[in-house]
Amino acid sequence: MQALRTIQDSFVPLSMENIDTDQIIPARFLKATSREGFGKNLFRDWKYINDDETQPKEDFVLNNKTYRGKILVAGKNFGCGSSREHAAWAIKDAGFDVVVSSFFADIFKNNSLNNFLLPVTVSENFLQKLFKAVEANPATEIEVNLQKQTISAAGETESFDINSYKKTCLLNGYDDIDYLLNAKKEIEEFETLEK
Repeated sequence: MQALRTIQDSFVPLSMENIDTDQIIPARFLKATSREGFGKNLFRDWKYINDDETQPKEDFVLNNKTYRGKILVAGKNFGCGSSREHAAWAIKDAGFDVVVSSFFADIFKNNSLNNFLLPVTVSENFLQKLFKAVEANPATEIEVNLQKQTISAAGETESFDINSYKKTCLLNGYDDIDYLLNAKKEIEEFETLEK
């Protein structure tokens, strides 16, 4: 996987709250077991008037060419509902590296971290400032610095928490197996000390 360190880009504002995993990727699209191809069905029922993609909903933010970027900023309680890992797959496959919200469902947060999608939890106050900033200027950029664990936009900076193990994995492009393989020498040395 590609390491995540500093992501600086414009962002897509999705100010709705309580977005569940069935809205992120509807259950009828969960037939594949590989991660590829889910991005085209991200928020499928919100993107189109009907199911054959011939009539996009003009008022849905992902159909608005004004907003682009690798960062999705969403309302409170993002990723609630079922535990489907496909929700993280769909967001990542659609080109996002970061999701920002004031609250994430725990299972969604863990699924995201396991799939190199960085969930950044900010205060409700900071979240509302992001929405106001992008409303005033759609080209507003966010900088997420994983090493420093900071998020900055519109002259404001806030710190965020992340599990130290997952931070190490994201910074180095490691999945769980890569992490263990990288520590192989230390593990072998430890095992010889135990004997």
